[in-house]
Amino acid sequence: MQNTLSIDIAAWANESTIPSKFAFGKPGSDGPFALSENISPSIRWASAPKGTQSFVLICHDPDVPSVADDVNQAGRTVPADLPRVSFYHWVLVDIPADVDHLEEGFGSQGVTPRGKAYGAAAIGVNGQNSYTDWFAGDPDMEGTYGAYDGPCPPWNDSIAHRYYFTIYALDLPSLNMEGAFSGAQVLDAMKGHVLASAQHMGRYSMNPKVPA
Repeated sequence: MQNTLSIDIAAWANESTIPSKFAFGKPGSDGPFALSENISPSIRWASAPKGTQSFVLICHDPDVPSVADDVNQAGRTVPADLPRVSFYHWVLVDIPADVDHLEEGFGSQGVTPRGKAYGAAAIGVNGQNSYTDWFAGDPDMEGTYGAYDGPCPPWNDSIAHRYYFTIYALDLPSLNMEGAFSGAQVLDAMKGHVLASAQHMGRYSMNPKVPA
C-alpha cells in the first residue's frame, strides 16, 4: 500500500530549527540554562490510508547521550561520538480516526514541576514521557511526566539534537494501553498494525557554539 500520510508543523519547516517557545529549556540570560515556555506545537496530518481506525503520535529525540557523566558539567563537552539513545517527549495513542490536528498548547502550556497527568485526554490517551526517568531522584522535579515536554538537550553537547514528530495510522481503534505506559511499550504494541506513518523533524541546541 502506498504511504500517502503526511504531517505538518507550521511553526518550523521540516528539518529546521525549533523555536525556543516549544522547548523545555533555553540558554539563560545569566547562565547556560533557563526554563522555556514549553508549549506543544500545532500539528496537522492528512491523507490517512483506507482502513485507518486510530492514530498514534510520538515525539522522540534519538540523540540523547547514553552516559551522563559530562552532561551539563562546566568545563566539559559531551563528545559527538558518544553512543546515543532515544528520549520520548510525547506519547499519545488512541487518537480517533476522524481527528486530523492538535491545536497549539494541547499537550503542554508550560513547565510543570513533578509532571503532568497521563491517561485519557480530550483527544486520545497520553503515556509518560522520558522526563519521568530523567528527573527521578530530583526532590524538586521528580514525578510522572505525561503528555508533551519539549527539547532540553545538554547545554554543553557538541551536536544539535533532532526531534521527530511521527504520526502513525493504525488498523486498530485502540491499543488498550493502561497506566503510565512508555514510548517503547507503544512501539512494541503497534507492531503489525501500522498502515502508514509520516514524520516532521526539527533541530534544537542550547550550546551557543553548536547552532541548530
